[in-house]
Parts: sequence; structure tokens; C-alpha cells
Amino acid sequence: MYEEPYRWIEAVGNRRRYLDEQFRQGSPVVALSYADGVLLLTASRGTPKLYEIYDRIGLAGMGHPADLEKLRFSLLEMAHLEGFNRSPSDVTAARLMKYALAPAIKQAFEEIYKAPHIVKILLADLSLRPRREAQSNDSFLTIDYDGSFEETNECAVLAATPAVRAEMALYLKEAPAFTSASLGEAFEIALRTWALGSLAQASESQDVEHDDKEGKSKTEAPPAPKHETKLIAHLRETLSDKTIECALLERHASGSSKYRPLKKEELSRLAAPYLSQPA
Repeated sequence: MYEEPYRWIEAVGNRRRYLDEQFRQGSPVVALSYADGVLLLTASRGTPKLYEIYDRIGLAGMGHPADLEKLRFSLLEMAHLEGFNRSPSDVTAARLMKYALAPAIKQAFEEIYKAPHIVKILLADLSLRPRREAQSNDSFLTIDYDGSFEETNECAVLAATPAVRAEMALYLKEAPAFTSASLGEAFEIALRTWALGSLAQASESQDVEHDDKEGKSKTEAPPAPKHETKLIAHLRETLSDKTIECALLERHASGSSKYRPLKKEELSRLAAPYLSQPA
């Protein structure tokens, strides 16, 4: 009887190691406020990772597509039910996270005889209130595969490991004031942040594989290099078989729905300086 808690703790530890392994090859996600709203950016090999949940709420995720779809539909149902029974203003990302998403993910993670959700999710909530000076009122919520979530303002990221996520967040913090940036400037900052995260994940994965082969314990990978030339080179190499995904929550868009995915022509124009080979 006394061994049961220890077995559960051991099983949860094994589950963490398994899930960490699943996210090694995942694509990071960047979300940030800019002058006219919120920008969401990632890259994929065909399966979409950015979605609209409700009028002012966007979702981005990394992980298994089937798990992401299952949770997305649950959020869609709750959001529209809340909007119908209460009012659209009552539908917020924080409410969806705390009452729907977090409990479901936490329960799946802790029930060791059932499969966990292989997902990390970011919700962006566009604010229509006037900005406070240079600060944005937009809110961002991120949730990990164990149900732990965090709420921030101005920006948020998803990455395979906490170390990579911290490196991306620091890069954003050191970036120019993106809350007042134009769409082109915000796209540039988000794309470079994505490249930094992707490069850091690749470096970390190689170090882990090397340590495993050498029989060493896993060590934390050094931060990815921030040199702009290396970031752009990584973008050109990595995005040759991936597609950039970018969606906006436009603060001044007409109508109730503020979500708009960028079209292929817009993405090509915005990303051209980083994907074209130098002459």
C-alpha cells in the first residue's frame, strides 16, 4: 500500500520524459501584440497550427494534430455555448483556459492508465479597450502538457523545452518596442524569434542525442546564437520544406470576428527578404 504513491510519481516522471521526447521536432510558436492587434506565427509541414476560437480569440499549438483538434473542438463548443447563453463579451481566453482546457489536460496527464494529450497550446485574447500608453491590454495564455498554465501580456511563445522557451522570451524582451510596430516590423520580429527557437531546439536535440550515445546524463543546451546571419541562414534551410503560418487578430477590423489568416501572397511579400538567396 505504501508503495502506491511512489509508483504514481515514477509513472508521472516516465510520462514527462516520453512527452518531452515527442516535442523535440515540434515547431515553436510566437505570438505578440503590435500596433493594430495581435500576430500569431509558426511553421508547419501541411497540418495547420493556427485557428480561430471565437471573435477575438486565436489558438496556436504544437504537438499531435489529433490531440490538438480534439481540444480545439472542445474550446469551440464551450466558447459558442458561453456566447449564446451569456454574451460574446463573457467569452475570454482566461475563462476557456481555466474552466475547459487546463482541467482536461491536467486530468489526462495524471491518469497514468490513459493516454496523455501530446499538446502545448497558446491562446491569444485581443483587447478592444484603449491601450495603456505603450503597453498592450491583449492577454496571452500558454498551457503545458501537464495542465500548468501561465498568463502574460504583450507576447508569449511555445517551445519544446523550458530552456528554449526562456531563450525566445528573452529575445522578444530585447527586441524593439513591437507593441507599437507595424505589421511588417512585427512579422520580422516574430519570424526571427521563431528562427531562434527552431535553431535552439535543433541544437538541444543534437546535444541530447550525443549524450545518449555517449551514455552521459542529459545536459541543458547552451543558448542558440543570436547572430542575425545565422538566424536568416537557418530560416532559408528550415523553411525549404515547411510553410510559414501567420494569422492576425485585427483590432480595427469591421464585424465581430477579428481573426484573419494571412494569405500566401502576403506571406511571400513579408518573408521575401529572409527567404531569398543573396545575389
